Amino acid sequence: QVQLVESGGGLVQPGGSLRLSCAASGLTFSNYDMGWYRQAPGNERELVATITSGGSTNYAGSAKGRFTISRDNAKNTVYLQMNSLKPEDTAVYYCNAKKVRAGRDYDFWGQGTQVAVSS
Repeated sequence: QVQLVESGGGLVQPGGSLRLSCAASGLTFSNYDMGWYRQAPGNERELVATITSGGSTNYAGSAKGRFTISRDNAKNTVYLQMNSLKPEDTAVYYCNAKKVRAGRDYDFWGQGTQVAVSS
């Protein structure tokens, strides 16, 4: 059974930093593209950052220059380092694992971790 467990969320002041972690189990982690998404109240879930199985990264415009996604295949973990946090970064952050093999989509989500940016 695939499990993605996020951690590292919390309350932080504007300008502060947080590092989110997502520990994966039940899958061959190195074969999956990993991503972080977020959903604020009343909004749709949106992409924050992705990292492919090969290590290529992609960021939403709002995350560029402030957030860094990375992965440790030995630990089956993906990270999101968030710096210079703003109140508009407040959301539930979700971890995603996906791959396509032989025409079949494999797509898994974690339960989410709350990030609140407020003074």
